[in-house]
Amino acid sequence: DILVDGQLCDCDVVVNCQVGDPVPLQVKLTNWSKHSVGPFALTVMPYQDYQNGVHNYDLQDAITFVGSNTFYIDSVKPTKDSVYFGALLFLYTGDFYLNIKFHEDNCSKELPLSWLCLPSVHIRAIEPV
Repeated sequence: DILVDGQLCDCDVVVNCQVGDPVPLQVKLTNWSKHSVGPFALTVMPYQDYQNGVHNYDLQDAITFVGSNTFYIDSVKPTKDSVYFGALLFLYTGDFYLNIKFHEDNCSKELPLSWLCLPSVHIRAIEPV
């Protein structure tokens, strides 16, 4: 589950927020398997979609994180969840998206590291009223 500014997000929802206000971000990973999973690294990567196949990830002048954009998860037991909190600060108006990825963070395995990507979250930063 992904919540932006308290709103549950899915691929059809656009969350509006105001430029200059910290926007709370919450990501909850629930383990529905019969085995513990982890360790993982959770990474949030903002981008703009230019609608021509180009994604701009160079947004350090438009968005900043309050805290870190990467969180480390040791393990999640079966039927349990792990919740991570962060915040974004939008410096300019526009339509932005968040790529949220879980990266397997275990170097001792012989298999290649894998990514689990959630659907992108759409955020529209607007001028304060």
